[in-house]
Amino acid sequence: MAAAEIILADVRLPDGEIGDLRIAGGRIAEIGDGLVPLTGDAARVEAAGALVLPGLVDGHMHLDKTSTGTPWMPHQAGPDRMSRIETERTLRSSLPPVAERAANLVRLCIAHGTTAIRSHADVGPDIGISHVEALLEVRQRFAECVDIQIVAFPQYGVLRAPGTADLLAAALDAGADLLGGIDPIGIDGDLNGQLEILFSLADKKNVGVDIHLHDTGANGLSEIDAVTGRARSLGMQGRVTVSHGFCLGAAPEPVVAGLADAMATAGVSLVTHGGGASPLPPVKLLRARGVVVFAGNDDVRDPWSPYGEGDMLERAMLIAWRSGFRTDADLQVALDCASGAGKQALGMPASAIAVGDPAALFTVPAETPADAVARHPKRRLVLKQGRVVARDGVYAL
Repeated sequence: MAAAEIILADVRLPDGEIGDLRIAGGRIAEIGDGLVPLTGDAARVEAAGALVLPGLVDGHMHLDKTSTGTPWMPHQAGPDRMSRIETERTLRSSLPPVAERAANLVRLCIAHGTTAIRSHADVGPDIGISHVEALLEVRQRFAECVDIQIVAFPQYGVLRAPGTADLLAAALDAGADLLGGIDPIGIDGDLNGQLEILFSLADKKNVGVDIHLHDTGANGLSEIDAVTGRARSLGMQGRVTVSHGFCLGAAPEPVVAGLADAMATAGVSLVTHGGGASPLPPVKLLRARGVVVFAGNDDVRDPWSPYGEGDMLERAMLIAWRSGFRTDADLQVALDCASGAGKQALGMPASAIAVGDPAALFTVPAETPADAVARHPKRRLVLKQGRVVARDGVYAL
C-alpha cells in the first residue's frame, strides 16, 4: 500500500539541481524547494544531497537457481552448457526450497534499487512446473516492493525432453507471464521444430516469448533470423525478446546491421548480461538501428555462476566496461539498458524523475548518473509505490 505522503528532502535531481520531491498516492506529486507536508501523517525523509534516479530493471534473471543466503558453494560445473545443466540437477536436492532462495535474492535486488525483475523459471519432466509455482509465491510475497514477470523456461529443451510442451502450457495457465525457449539448434537440433511449438503456443495463449540464444556463428544468426521472422508474421511486435544473442558480438558489422534492422521492424528486443567469456552484442549499433537493448544479471550465485548479488548498477558498469564506454553519454546508455529500456521491453510505462511518474526510485551518493554507473555506490534509499523499501543497502520491510 502506498504511503499517504512523503517529502524526500534535498535530493540531487538527474540534471544536477537540488530540490525536494513530494510523493503522494505512490507517485511524484511535486518537485520544488522547501516543500512542506500537506497532511498530518506525512513523513519527511532526508536525502542529504544524494542523486535520485528511477528504479532499476533486471530484465534477465534466474531466481529459481540461486543459492543466495546459503553457505558459499564452490563452482562444480564444467565449462560447457550441458555440464552446467546436469550439475544443477545434481545439486538441486541439497539446496533449500526454491521460494526461500529466490526470496533471499529478491531482497538483495530491492536493496540495490531494482523495482522490476523478469525471471526465468525452469520447467521440465523432472520438476514439472514447481519452480514456476515457487516464483508465483515469491511474486505475491513481494508484490508491494518489486514487479516480477515470470518466464516458463524449458532449460532441458523442448523436443529432447518429452512432455515439456504440455508443461509449458500448464505453467502459463498457472500464471507465468511469458514463454521461454533455448537454443533450438544447439539443444534440440531442430530450429523450426522448437520454434513452431513455442510460437504456436504463445499465439494460442496470447503471451510474449523470451528465448535464450547462446548458439554462436551461423547457427545463432539463423536462430535470430527465424525468431524475428515468426515475430513479424504473428504481429508480436514488442512481445519477443532474444536473450544473450552472443552471435551478434562476433558477426561482421553488415550482417549485424541487417539483422538489427529486421529485429527493429519486428519489434524484437535483446537482453544482455555482458558475460565476460562470451562475445558482447554491439549495444550502441543495435540501439542506433532501433533495437531495444536492455540488461539483466542472469545467474547470481548458482551452479552456473558464482558471481554477483543482483546489483543492476554494477551490471550497467560491466556492460559499459566491456563495450569500451568512457564518456558520460555512453555511461548513460548503459544506465538506460538497466532502467528505461528495461521498462520498455517489459511493457511497463516509461518513467523518469518527473511529476506524475511512479515513485519507484532510489537515491545514491553520486554526482551524476554517469558517476553512479562508474562507481555504483551503495544505495541509500529505495522507494516503491511511494514508500521506503530499503535503506543503506538493506531491505527494510
